[in-house]
Amino acid sequence: MSAPTCRLCGAELTHTFVDLGMSPPCESFLTADELDQGETFYPLHVRICGDCLLVQLPAYLSGEEIFSDYAYFSSYSDSWVAHAKRFVDTAVERLGLDEDAFVVEVASNDGYLLQHVVARGMRCLGIEPAANVAEAAREKGVPTEVLFLGAETGAKVAATHGPADLVVANNVFAHVPDIVDFAQGLRALVADDGRVSIEIPHLQRLIEGNEYDTIYHEHFSYLSLLTTQRVLARAGLTVVDVEELASHGGSLRTWSAPTEGAPEPTAAVARVLAAEERAGLHSLDGHAGFAAQVATVRNDVMEFLIGAAREGKSVVAYGAPGKGNTLLNHCGIRADLLRFAVDRNPYKHGRFLPGTHIPVHPVEALDAARPDYVLIMPWNLREEISAQLSYVRDWGGRLVVALPHLEVL
Repeated sequence: MSAPTCRLCGAELTHTFVDLGMSPPCESFLTADELDQGETFYPLHVRICGDCLLVQLPAYLSGEEIFSDYAYFSSYSDSWVAHAKRFVDTAVERLGLDEDAFVVEVASNDGYLLQHVVARGMRCLGIEPAANVAEAAREKGVPTEVLFLGAETGAKVAATHGPADLVVANNVFAHVPDIVDFAQGLRALVADDGRVSIEIPHLQRLIEGNEYDTIYHEHFSYLSLLTTQRVLARAGLTVVDVEELASHGGSLRTWSAPTEGAPEPTAAVARVLAAEERAGLHSLDGHAGFAAQVATVRNDVMEFLIGAAREGKSVVAYGAPGKGNTLLNHCGIRADLLRFAVDRNPYKHGRFLPGTHIPVHPVEALDAARPDYVLIMPWNLREEISAQLSYVRDWGGRLVVALPHLEVL
């Protein structure tokens, strides 16, 4: 069997970044009727291109299979909605946008961001491939088209609605199998004097923070600023500025302009590139060692859960995010060690986590069960969730996070 090839430069992928074994699609929550049926598991074997250094997961599943009906609704995270509002406020000021401006967001989800554009009386359009999520956005008054972005669909949208002054792509750039075609779609959408703003989890932070649960089948690429530049350049876009963000364990927000009229990049671009180079991300050898870090986390989590079980202590999970299923399946955790999970999203209530078959209940189930430990699965929202769960102390319960390392709070 021949090796897979790089989605950016086409070279054979012969180098492993980390191999997490086999796992089902992380958002494929099961109904009770599906528990006695077979589940399909796919490899989570992440490679790195020896030529262009793009860290990537081969497309074991297509984007259509993952995103046409989707379980994730952004608005269930209060902090993420607030993050989106701050972005809109600063983008309006940064770019001098007025009521005549046109803003497009790709992977606009349930309108969590564009609702703030609508509130300003500005024209906007969401592009969202999941019809069920797009409907939630429309109910908020956010115009939304159901489609996957690429060079062809981007050109059609621009021809119909006009070029955009600002194109936003938050936490989607890593989610597309054909990342070059997607980047070309961004270029097709944006005006020649407009800007494209992209937020991506930063590979440097993933490695430093041991954030291996952010590896799952819908994350096809794991990006540094260097590789982001290389992808965008293929589409005629130049990164002119970059911001480092705390969201999702450490992200980058890049600002890009069409190459033909792009200004000189700011000093921040050179600064982040230099930091990446010092961290080893500009060489193949600099990416080694991550697999050993991952093994340490797995061992610590299993020792904690087995120890709690032996002491007769109960453990449940708060949150049922897709990335949590990477951790649970990699560790081989089942309901004997983790009794159930709770989540604010009613779509998941009464369903079961893929692979592990751990049941998902409403948040109120926590108070009824009064567990000894609550494992916070969305560790990137640790502060927000810890505040929400302060009442767990009332019965002597304790909060736990698994990443970047196991910690009982």
